[in-house]
Amino acid sequence: MRSGAAPRERARAALGWAAWMAALGALTAAMVGVRPHLDKAHVALAYLLLVLAASTRGSRERGIVLSLVSFVCFNVFFLPPFYTFALHDPLDWLVLLSYLAVATVATQLLYRARAEADEARRRADEVDRLSTLGAETLNAGRAEEALHAIAEVIRGTLGMDACEIWLREEGGVRTGARALGGGAPEDAAAGMTAAELVIDRGAGVAERLDGTVRVIPDGGDTIPVVEDARALSLPLRVRGRTVGVLRVARGGGVALTAAQRRFFAALSYYAALGAERVRLTAEAERAEALGEADRLKDALLASVSHDLRTPLTTIKALAHEMRGDGDERAVVIEEEADRLNRFVADLLDLSRLDAGAVRVDAEVTAAEDLLGAALQRVSGSMAEREIRASVAPGEPLLAGRFDFVQSLRVLVNLLENAHKYSPPGAPIEVDALREGDRLVFRVADRGPGVPEPDRERIFEPFHRQAGFPPDAGGAGLGLSIARRLAEAQGGSLRYEARPDGGSVFVFSLPAVDVSAMPLV
Repeated sequence: MRSGAAPRERARAALGWAAWMAALGALTAAMVGVRPHLDKAHVALAYLLLVLAASTRGSRERGIVLSLVSFVCFNVFFLPPFYTFALHDPLDWLVLLSYLAVATVATQLLYRARAEADEARRRADEVDRLSTLGAETLNAGRAEEALHAIAEVIRGTLGMDACEIWLREEGGVRTGARALGGGAPEDAAAGMTAAELVIDRGAGVAERLDGTVRVIPDGGDTIPVVEDARALSLPLRVRGRTVGVLRVARGGGVALTAAQRRFFAALSYYAALGAERVRLTAEAERAEALGEADRLKDALLASVSHDLRTPLTTIKALAHEMRGDGDERAVVIEEEADRLNRFVADLLDLSRLDAGAVRVDAEVTAAEDLLGAALQRVSGSMAEREIRASVAPGEPLLAGRFDFVQSLRVLVNLLENAHKYSPPGAPIEVDALREGDRLVFRVADRGPGVPEPDRERIFEPFHRQAGFPPDAGGAGLGLSIARRLAEAQGGSLRYEARPDGGSVFVFSLPAVDVSAMPLV
C-alpha cells in the first residue's frame, strides 16, 4: 500500500460508521414520533431494511453491529414498558430474538453473496487480462514484440511502476523487455544485479525498502509474501529449465493480495513462454543462417573445384617439362600438384555426394576380395606398417551386395587414416565378419583415440582433431566422404573407442547369404 493511503482509508471507514449510526438514530426518532400507529412487525421490518442496506453498502461487521444496536433500540423504545430493558409480555422476547436472528443471518448471507460476486469479478478481470495478454502475444509479429507486450500487461495489471523480463544467455543475462510507468526511474543496473542473483541461486529475490536483498523460497502456484519489498524478481522456468527472470518494482512497496499473487504466478508463466519463444526464434534464425552459409559453401566449393582442374593440369605439365630439363624443383612442384589434385578430387566427390549424383552399382562380392584389394592398394604407401588382416573363422563364404569400387575407397581411406594416427611400429588390425544381416569390416589402430565430444564431428567436412599438426589429417574430407559412400550403398560407418586404447572404425554393408542364392 502506498504511503498516506492507510490514514485516508481509516478516515473513510470512520465516516461511514458515523453516517450509518446517524441513519439508525434518525429512523428510531422518526418511528418514536408515530409509535402509537406502528405494530411490532413494522418496527422489525424498518430496522431490518436499514441493516440490509448497511450490509450491502458496507461490511459484515457494520451490519452485525447495527443489528445489535437496533435490537436494543427495538426493546427500549418500542416494547412496553418503554425506556427500560424489561418486557411486559414474555412473548416479546421471541419477537426480539427472531429479529436478531433474521438480521444476523441476512447480514451473513449478504456478506457471502458480496464476497462471491467480488471473487467472480476478480476472476472475470483475470480472464480478461489473460485474454488480453494472449491477444497481445499472438498479434505481435516478432518474439521480442510479444515479450514487450507481456511485460506491459503484467505492469498494468498489478499496478507496478516497472516490469522487466531478463533473458538467460551464455555467461549471464540480457534485457528482453522493459515496461515502465509514468515517472518510473530507469534502474537497469539494479535489475541486472537481481536477475544474475536469481540465476545464480535458482530462487526468487526480494529487494527491500531498506536496500537489503532477501532470497525467497519457491511458493509453487503463488508468490510468497515479502514485507517491505520494493521489487520482486522471480525465475522463469519452462519444463524445469530456467530461461529468464521476471522483475516487478514499485517505489511505495510491492504489496500484493493473495489473489494478486496467484495471478502474478499465472502471468509469470506467460512471461516464461515468451522468453522461451525468443530463445527458440534466435536459434531458428541462427540455424537458418548456418544452413544458408552451408549451401553457399557447397556451391562455391563445387564451382572452385571444377575451375581448379585446368590450372592444375597446366602446372603439372610444366613441372614435367622442367624435370626433363634437369630442374630438381620440378619434383616438388609435381608432388604438391598431385596433392592439390587429390584435394580437388575430394571436393568434387563431396559435392557430388551431397547432390546425390554419385552412381552406385551394387553387386554380390566376397569380403575377401574387397579386403585383398584394399591391402594391395595400400601396400606401397604403408610398406613399413604391419597390417593384421583376418576373416572370421568357421564362417561360410562372407559376401555382401555393394559397389566394389566405392567400398574399396572407403576401406582404403580407413586404413590410411589408421596409418596417419598410429605411432610408429604399432600394427593395424582389419577384420571381416558377419553380424546379423550386415557384413562388417573393423579397422582398429593404437592411436590416441577421439574424445567423446568429437566422435561424431570427425565425420563432418573439414573437421580437424585438436592436438594434431595441420597436415596430419589432410584436408579433413576423407572420413566425411567415406561415411557418405557407405550410406549411399545402404551401409554405415561409425566410430568406437578401443577398450585398451586407440580407435575402431566399423564399416558395415548389406550382407548376402551365398548358400541360399540360386545356382546359375
